[in-house]
Amino acid sequence: MVHQALSEQIQFPHKKIVDEVSGWLAVFDDGSVDRTWTGPPEVKFLSDPVPSHEDFVDGVATRDVIADVESGLRVRIYLPKMETKDDEQKLPILLHFHGGGFCISQADWYMYYHVYTRLAREAKVICVSVFLRRAPENRLPAACDDSFSALLWLKSLALGVGAHEPWLETHADFSRIFLIGDSSGGNLVHNVAARAGEVDLSPVRLAGAIPIHPGFVRSTRSKSELEQPQAPFLTLDMLDKFLSLALPVGATKDHPIMCPMGDEAPPFAALNLLPILLCVAEMDLMKDTEMEYYEALKKANKDVELMINKGMIHSFYLNKIAVDMDPLTGVETGKLIAGIADFVKRH
Repeated sequence: MVHQALSEQIQFPHKKIVDEVSGWLAVFDDGSVDRTWTGPPEVKFLSDPVPSHEDFVDGVATRDVIADVESGLRVRIYLPKMETKDDEQKLPILLHFHGGGFCISQADWYMYYHVYTRLAREAKVICVSVFLRRAPENRLPAACDDSFSALLWLKSLALGVGAHEPWLETHADFSRIFLIGDSSGGNLVHNVAARAGEVDLSPVRLAGAIPIHPGFVRSTRSKSELEQPQAPFLTLDMLDKFLSLALPVGATKDHPIMCPMGDEAPPFAALNLLPILLCVAEMDLMKDTEMEYYEALKKANKDVELMINKGMIHSFYLNKIAVDMDPLTGVETGKLIAGIADFVKRH
């Protein structure tokens, strides 16, 4: 951390670091943020952006699109190649919200690219991943608003209003849209699903929600936070720092975005929610609060399924090194992809 601070002082000699998350970001006294990766260089590629390519590479083409000219909201589209006439039918959409504690990550990072190209190819879906505004420059609910705006953009395409997006207009089934999100993106899945239940989205139809290792927490530490081993890419210190930078000023972890099953949030029984596939890693720091969310949904008689990946840590499937090198991680990643594909197929 000393080396990191020194390098940043050299790079930004007139600025003073006022907060930081080691390896991931530094916040300066003028409000600017540097997200240059300063951790182990051998894993830097996971956070490197992957340029879009409209030709098919390993069966998937990608393109970046401005969904809202006024706000600058962008999305990345993953389109799987149609191999047979059977593939020419309209494909479901996975509307994806990336993780990163609301402070880091982007939709074009390699860690998402390698997962969502695979998911598009194997599940035969079109993935639409949103470039979310990040904290602390844009504190919550900015990421929630961007996520919901992306859904409204899909509605405008289905209605034929505004700018055209030929890939989606030609290949997408707007009656089968699924919300999916990793880590803090899982919090966004619940938030958007709850908001969507209060409005008329027709002709769009939301078919399901897939929060993957959602970042649900409370102000008091859960047993799993205290007892589970901390992973290199998610420690309790990182979690606390990210949320201190992301939550509205003065808010605690009991805020409804972080704790939708808490007293500050609307009761689940009052929400018009979608069928939900909750994906949990057995060794996740936040496993206990994720399971609390699951039990609260069941108690409210909501349609919820649970998939647990045994022996896995938070967001294990995003780590391409582990997926390729560790047989168990590779197997469990395959199970996760297959489980998501099966859920989509059934809904």
